Amino acid sequence: MTAQLPPLTAGLARILVPPTLRSTRRPQRVLERHWFVSRGGFFWILLGGFFEPFFYLISTQLGFGSLVADVEVGGETVSYVAFVAPGLLAASAMNGPMFETMNVYFRMTFDGVYKAMLSTPMSTGDVVVGDTFWATIRGGIYSAMFVGAMAIMGMISSWWGLLLFPVSLLISFSFAGVGMAIATLVRAVEDFEYVPTFMLPLFLFSATFFPASSYGRFEWLLNLSPLYHGVALLRAVNLGQFSWSLAINVVVLVALAVFSTGLAARRIERALLS
Repeated sequence: MTAQLPPLTAGLARILVPPTLRSTRRPQRVLERHWFVSRGGFFWILLGGFFEPFFYLISTQLGFGSLVADVEVGGETVSYVAFVAPGLLAASAMNGPMFETMNVYFRMTFDGVYKAMLSTPMSTGDVVVGDTFWATIRGGIYSAMFVGAMAIMGMISSWWGLLLFPVSLLISFSFAGVGMAIATLVRAVEDFEYVPTFMLPLFLFSATFFPASSYGRFEWLLNLSPLYHGVALLRAVNLGQFSWSLAINVVVLVALAVFSTGLAARRIERALLS
């Protein structure tokens, strides 16, 4: 006997998860294709996305970090380096999928990759889920390298730091969905100039370099930045400070991933099958 979802839950699932995604069967084939195509230069792509926040990390420890006083977080006083490191990790987890998903525009518009995939038994759901997972994997690799660097440099403050990587994967998954949705909205190559413009305020209003209280009357703006919710989670995990408010951060990231991936799925299906 097959279990039935409650009517309200089933209806909500149909709204949030479009038929395109529910028809997913072979997303691993997309991963396989991307790996064979990019494996030659994949190492250099990884280095490019990893080193920008890593250099921030180095400069924080060796440069102005020594000039800044300790920061109080949740009633605990920590060094400025320990305060900043989780925020830079979140930025690294964001950068990977955001830049990777920009390739979706070229696969959909110029390369004909998606149309070739759809000439096989694969569906548009396979394409969307496969590309989302591929972008998440890239962000996950960035994050794993960054967490390793934090461990070597003594920036992990507790054993709860073992959760840094899983939380980073959640951040990468959320921004993979955002990147997919943005890529479907791009009208021309020139529109990619707006992507860094979109990412910059997320970075500035994420409480990476300053405590949330430092934003004064503009502190409420932090809640509009998905990256801030990722930073708050990673900082709490690194310091071993947990509260029920962290559930809100998790819900925001999950909701963002579900909404943006669903939007991308609908737009890609319309573009490829219309």
